[in-house]
Amino acid sequence: MQARGLIMSERRVTGLSTAVIADLVAELGPIWQARRDAELLDRPRRRAVGAGAKYKLVFVDRLLATLVHLRHGVTHDVLACWFQVDRSTITVPSVRSGPSSPTADVASRVACDFARLPM
Repeated sequence: MQARGLIMSERRVTGLSTAVIADLVAELGPIWQARRDAELLDRPRRRAVGAGAKYKLVFVDRLLATLVHLRHGVTHDVLACWFQVDRSTITVPSVRSGPSSPTADVASRVACDFARLPM
C-alpha cells in the first residue's frame, strides 16, 4: 500500500524510526492475531474458516493509522483517504485508541519514550 511506504519513510509522521515500528509490529502482531482468533472462536461460526470479507487494513496499516492519529490528531476521514479505504473501516475499534485496545499500551509506552527524547 502506498500510504504505508510514505508513512514509514518519514519519521515526522509517526515520530518513530522504521526499526521501532518493526519492533512494535513484531511485538504486537501476534497479540492482536491471538485476540482476533479468540474473538472468532468465542461465538458460533456462520461461515467456513476463511470465508467472508477480507481485511482492508492489515495489522501494520492499522498500527500506522493509530500512531498517526495519536501523534497528529488526524481525522478518520483523512486516514481513510490516505489508506484508500472507507471511513467506516478506519473507525472500527481496533484503530481507535481505547483502554481495552492493544494500542492503548503502545500509546502510553510511546508517550514515555517521547518524554525521554532530547529536545
